[in-house]
Amino acid sequence: MLPAHKRREAVMTEAAGTGTAVAEVMAELAALEDPRARAVNQRHGDDHGVNLGKLRAVAKRLKTQQELARGLWATGDSAARLLALLISRPKAFGRDELDAMLREARTPKVHDWLVNHVVRRSPHAGELRVAWFADPDPVVASAGWALTTERVARRPDGLDLPGLLDTIEAEMKDAPPRLQWAMNHCLAQIGIEHPGHRARAIAVGERLEVLKDYPTSPGCTSPFAPAWIDEMVRRRAEG
Repeated sequence: MLPAHKRREAVMTEAAGTGTAVAEVMAELAALEDPRARAVNQRHGDDHGVNLGKLRAVAKRLKTQQELARGLWATGDSAARLLALLISRPKAFGRDELDAMLREARTPKVHDWLVNHVVRRSPHAGELRVAWFADPDPVVASAGWALTTERVARRPDGLDLPGLLDTIEAEMKDAPPRLQWAMNHCLAQIGIEHPGHRARAIAVGERLEVLKDYPTSPGCTSPFAPAWIDEMVRRRAEG
């Protein structure tokens, strides 16, 4: 083992190297800034101007670099945070670290990627799902619902599906937009994946009419839960 002073020097050298790397990556991201991409993203509540395809190309080149990911996240810049999530090692984050990151991730894309690319692959996902599900902050709660929706589809054992439908029926209509969207996704997933609860899921969606008039492009599936459920069930039957 290295002597204590050598270990300190190694840590300081690594930190300095990470700092340099962060500055270099930030300069690269600044060069990729596209005003048109920013304008499109802003319409969806995001605040970055880097094309996501180009961002993924940078991530592919950098590969996994956990300390660089932490450094990029600490900048607070949305493009840097998205890149950080792509090059991070999900299992390397602590439970409290992920909780803090989620509460800092206020733009939709950063929030979505954090939950989907990192938290879902973390050993702390189950504990965080329960904690976030009951959080009074609706944006945090939406992450708990997103993790619950994955459980509905992949690992429903232990979930109270009738209880989830009760909560959705009572609260989704008046929920803030991002929480409402997450609850609606869960409603649709219950109807798609669980035939025994399908009729009730459709009935709840029809009564609440959440996202019934949401504009949907030709060829895309409506997010209105009854239509979403019917379409996915039909596709599976035909497939």
